[in-house]
Amino acid sequence: MILRRIKHLVLASLIALVGLLAVMPAHTSYAVDPAAEIKSGVNGAGGSGNNNFGKMLKTIVNVLLFIVGSVAVIMIVVGGLRYTLSGGDQAQITSAKNTILYSIIGLVIARLSFAIVNWVLKAFTG
Repeated sequence: MILRRIKHLVLASLIALVGLLAVMPAHTSYAVDPAAEIKSGVNGAGGSGNNNFGKMLKTIVNVLLFIVGSVAVIMIVVGGLRYTLSGGDQAQITSAKNTILYSIIGLVIARLSFAIVNWVLKAFTG
């Protein structure tokens, strides 16, 4: 009984880790040119019309999708905990599995939405 709960807890932890890795942005390293950064900041402060609107919209959408992805990961953890603590009750196990499944579906939809929105914004704003 204890080994079964430990196994389920480890499984829930792995699912949560995979979900966190799916939500976290990839780290990119690049050399920063201070002059280019200053020029970019000055141009951004100047208000170049549509370009600033596109950047603002992209930032808002990215933040909202990050929040949705974070909630999905939290729900995966909650589903894993519910599965672990179900105590063999078939109704609770089914409910926990559905929570995990729907959270994963939500996470996939959030990632696809992120890609589609960024592609559309890049196509229209250049």
